[in-house]
Amino acid sequence: MTSRFILLCVCLVAGAGFFCGNTSLRAQTLEEHPTAVLIANTELPDAPLPQQTQNPASTQPQSSQSPASGQQPASSSGSSASSGSQATSPDATKPSTESTTQKSQHDLAQEQLKEQEKQRVLGIVPNFNTSYVYGAASLTSAQKFDLAIKTEIDPVSFGVAGFVALLGQAEGSDYGYGGGIGGYAKRYGQTYADNFDGEMWGNWILPSLLHQDPRYFRLGRGSIKRRILYALGTNVICRHDNTGKWEPNYSNVGGNFISGAISNLYLPQDERGISSTVTGALVITAEGGAGSLFQEFWPDISRHFLHKDPTHGQDAINRSQPDPTGGGNPFSNHPHPQIQQAAPGQPKQDQPDQQ
Repeated sequence: MTSRFILLCVCLVAGAGFFCGNTSLRAQTLEEHPTAVLIANTELPDAPLPQQTQNPASTQPQSSQSPASGQQPASSSGSSASSGSQATSPDATKPSTESTTQKSQHDLAQEQLKEQEKQRVLGIVPNFNTSYVYGAASLTSAQKFDLAIKTEIDPVSFGVAGFVALLGQAEGSDYGYGGGIGGYAKRYGQTYADNFDGEMWGNWILPSLLHQDPRYFRLGRGSIKRRILYALGTNVICRHDNTGKWEPNYSNVGGNFISGAISNLYLPQDERGISSTVTGALVITAEGGAGSLFQEFWPDISRHFLHKDPTHGQDAINRSQPDPTGGGNPFSNHPHPQIQQAAPGQPKQDQPDQQ
């Protein structure tokens, strides 16, 4: 009985000693790492958080046994705040990312537009409305206006109007204007007004309202027959802004009819009317087809006879890339080479024409 009592006392003393030792060890651990239990009980975030700078006022002092080089972990409230900040940061950066992408698209179009405005046939006649980059970036309304007005205020445009008026007077057309300086001035005014109205309505106002691209995108590859049909077709088919899909060219045809209707305000009385308006609009549209043919084949003519490349190497870049139309119908709505979506959050890059 006595031996059992002594054994029981020994077990109790050993248990008490173990309990006291464990309690002392836990107390020492808490003293050295006061937030260890909080971190153990805190749910880990989905992704590692950046190391937070500790606030001295909220940090508990370390004991003399704490290593001098160790950094205290952030408190649970600080972790929650940083987690919330990280959770909302993607949404907060979306507007800036979108504005950066839009700005990049605008700047890319502006750079390409500046190159177009340097294009002149034989270094004289403006050829601003032709794009040698098949997948060029879409223009804004302001950029379409800039392209149209620079064409019309170019000195060559005034000279062409004067030459056409001189031919008209020599042929005796629009005889209601009469002869002499007065008749020539009226013919000159009519010719320039017709050109100006057609340019503004067909290349700026309607393209801006209908979101259509007024430029001629040179094909530059394939058989001659294919390129001729493509050039003629662009007078009644055009690209939609941003999507790059082909659609009826309401802007060009509509601009020609509106310009013809406006000309009834200053044509001689016997030449006004619906018949004159319709005939004039159809004639201008047909003349546009001849202009498109020239725009398509002018670089080939220049390289062959003048040994100069108006595209400045863009044709070579285009031919080194796969044909986006697959060599078939150029008006098929294939993916637009320049308007394909870039990686999320990344601005679109200025890529060479991919054909």
